[in-house]
Amino acid sequence: MWVDSHCHLDDGSYRDRDETLERAREAGVALLITTAEDLGSSPLTLDIAERYPEVYAALGIHPNKAGEMRPGDLQALGELARHPKVVAIGEIGLDFYRDRAPREEQERVFRLQLELAAELHLPVVVHQRQALEDCLRFLEPWARARRALGEAPPFGVMHCFSGDAAAAGRLLDLGFLISVAGPVTFPGAERTQEVARAVPAHGLVLETDAPVLAPQGHRGQRNEPAYLIETAAKVAALRGISLEELARTTTANALGVYRLGAVAAGVCKCPS
Repeated sequence: MWVDSHCHLDDGSYRDRDETLERAREAGVALLITTAEDLGSSPLTLDIAERYPEVYAALGIHPNKAGEMRPGDLQALGELARHPKVVAIGEIGLDFYRDRAPREEQERVFRLQLELAAELHLPVVVHQRQALEDCLRFLEPWARARRALGEAPPFGVMHCFSGDAAAAGRLLDLGFLISVAGPVTFPGAERTQEVARAVPAHGLVLETDAPVLAPQGHRGQRNEPAYLIETAAKVAALRGISLEELARTTTANALGVYRLGAVAAGVCKCPS
């Protein structure tokens, strides 16, 4: 069993969504987290999660959309996020690479959504590009506060992690999991490959970020959850372990961070 810990099934390219999910099942991808990028896409993301028993939702406002946030949007997001199939607030964070929203707005929206996640006792899915230290400036006190309230990590997932092994270690210590996606299969992706080797077993999850970031064997094509297996094969080879061992550990980690251990048993056979 595999878990695609981050994909975007609301994307308009998935006009064949039923067939896409059937291919995922055939590949062994038994659970998927479909992730919204703004309030506008959140109802469709939630509708997809309601329609398919193996799909769960993360709802949030992407940093590139932070400038579009309006009064009342946070309350509306919070109301949607109380649905039982919502397992995280995300993807949220900071993106200083594209700078599609003013930095002060990104930081404000990030802080508000971290507060919402704490209020709802949900983990977060964090997007960061060229903003690691700024992200940590928000995540460190937030994680400390959740620990102080008696909550246990993991507190979230660093989505499609692009930092180095040292940065991954800091985030692991803070209580976050490191998510590896298709770029680990690219030629020349030495830094991401080193992260895939170095992250301890308890700190690793896998994702596709479909429909983007298809692994090398499908590069330039629409990505989809079934292709998670190509990423998994590369990570297993880098770590010198079997696919079965990687499936056990990454699945257990994903079920743990998204609090799905109990309900997942109704969909598939899960690790004990």
